[in-house]
Amino acid sequence: MRRVAGWGADAATLRTSPNYDERRNGVKPDIVVIHYTAMQDTSAACDMLCDPETEVSAHYLIDEGGHIISLVPEAMRAWHAGVGAWGYVTEVNSYSIGIELANTGRTPFAAAQMDALVDLLKGIKARWDIRPERVIGHSDLAPERKSDPGGRIDRRRMALEGLSVRPSSSAGALSSDAGTQVADDAQFCAMMAAFGYTATQDSALLLNCFRMRFRPGCTGPLDAMDMAIITDLARRFPVDVNAAWA
Repeated sequence: MRRVAGWGADAATLRTSPNYDERRNGVKPDIVVIHYTAMQDTSAACDMLCDPETEVSAHYLIDEGGHIISLVPEAMRAWHAGVGAWGYVTEVNSYSIGIELANTGRTPFAAAQMDALVDLLKGIKARWDIRPERVIGHSDLAPERKSDPGGRIDRRRMALEGLSVRPSSSAGALSSDAGTQVADDAQFCAMMAAFGYTATQDSALLLNCFRMRFRPGCTGPLDAMDMAIITDLARRFPVDVNAAWA
């Protein structure tokens, strides 16, 4: 491995994975997908992402100490998303940049790791003009298969940095209006699809995925607050606006 220029004050280590190819139809990335490795250590995860037999990769791997390992050039198609969808995009690998965070999925993400993720995302956003609503988790595009990056990642910080989205402050007030925010599964699924969740119409799966991202720790059936939040998000950030394939 060798050191290359990084983002912010740090440098990244380059370890090229063989598991990549050309983006289909010459498209440029406009989605970032965040994962966790679900492995015990960074070295094992890096070996797996660079093993040609696994046919799995990502553009970047960030360890617990905040060190970035560059595995696949951003212009190329890494093999990280698998079967899933975000809006109209069903071949997510061609439209995305994948970032793996070294984490078992059972512990909080280290502060240094979050610092590095924020710095990396800022650079990616600047290079590819990626909108904050298109920075998503693996579970967002594949709720039937995946749970990463889970509810422990600091999405609030990412949103405050302009690298993700959060509900507006008015969403809570809307939830008290039972006349317009009835907790209806069909309407919830429709609002989720309008925001980007098109991989499934299973309302239970969608609710679990939604709450993991926007209401971590919340349990019970769909409620007015869920409806208010997703309605707010779908209205402010409708998916696929001005996309190349629309």
